[in-house]
Amino acid sequence: MSEDGPSDDVEVGVGPHVQPWPTDSRYDPDLLRDGDRRNVIDRYRYWTVEAIVADLDTRRHDFAVAIENWQHDLNIGTVVRTANAFLAQEVVIVGRKRWNRRGAMVTDRYQHIRHVASPAELREYADAAGYTLIAIDNLPGAVPLETFALPRKAMLLFGQEGAGLTPDAHAAATAVCSIAQFGSTRSINAGVAAGIAMHAWIRQHAG
Repeated sequence: MSEDGPSDDVEVGVGPHVQPWPTDSRYDPDLLRDGDRRNVIDRYRYWTVEAIVADLDTRRHDFAVAIENWQHDLNIGTVVRTANAFLAQEVVIVGRKRWNRRGAMVTDRYQHIRHVASPAELREYADAAGYTLIAIDNLPGAVPLETFALPRKAMLLFGQEGAGLTPDAHAAATAVCSIAQFGSTRSINAGVAAGIAMHAWIRQHAG
């Protein structure tokens, strides 16, 4: 390992599975033969993507995440990756359907992702699915996230980097929460804000 971290030639994961191979249908024969170099926890080594998703679906948390996508925000991939880490029920992309998946680091394969065209459509979906739509933005009148009792079935809504939530998204939300900041910048990175808000939900509701 260099001072800057692992070198590029360090292999992650595990190599080919020793014989005899497990016969459980969750295992992928190609991964058993060639090795599993994916960034997954040990429990899921050699499993197919479909088997991993099915197992995650048995224990997903009740919250969801939504993010506006009007400017092809590069933070969306980070939000998806963090939603996977905290085992969100789903991620909803609001606005443009296409988004940069690079920051997701392939975790979008394991995370349910939905698309809606507008904040109004998002509100309709949230109501139908039983979510309370909670916007996260440092807007006038926002309540501190640090002291807010998040609903168990919350959908956390985030705006674009810098611009924040659109007026329509603000209007669609049941409540708006702000994240305490103490420096000179007006806002923090949208991916970071999403991680903070998701962890706030975890602290309040996850067993």
